[in-house]
Amino acid sequence: MEYTYFYSFKNEQGIIKFQNKNGLYHFPQINNDKLIIGKFCAIADEVKFIMNGANHRINSFSTYSFEIFNKFSINEKILTQSVSKGDTIIGNDVWFGYGSTIMPGVKIGNGAIIATKSVVVNDVEPYTIVGGNSTKLIRKRFDQETINKLEKLKWWDKEIGEINSLVNDLVNNLIK
Repeated sequence: MEYTYFYSFKNEQGIIKFQNKNGLYHFPQINNDKLIIGKFCAIADEVKFIMNGANHRINSFSTYSFEIFNKFSINEKILTQSVSKGDTIIGNDVWFGYGSTIMPGVKIGNGAIIATKSVVVNDVEPYTIVGGNSTKLIRKRFDQETINKLEKLKWWDKEIGEINSLVNDLVNNLIK
């Protein structure tokens, strides 16, 4: 999460506050899922990352999560059959609008923009703008040739001095 920041109207900054406020239903004892966030992302207030612990079995007669309570004796096989959609992976330079919700197992590409109050249930391609509930493609940010150049450049992986020398080109769309 190098250079990634999240904004809170209540001035609640820091990684622990972020995890407690923005990463919901993360139960590592049941689902060993991860939230992986790239570099240089901007995360607005009230953005929520829903983790796999929010999922319930829908093929069973009961959707109740018996396994999270010690009062019920559960067959070990059932415990290993947790409902998981895998890790949630966020690329680099992604902008999350206020109050957006990211569902478990989603992969969001580099340079994507998630509109305010959107619910992301499917993967998002690099350098696209999505919005709505559930999200729909609004448009690509650039033509495919430019997207390919940006993906190849991977400016976010460069040393900070080199990034600093690229800033004017990045903000003025002067990448060659």
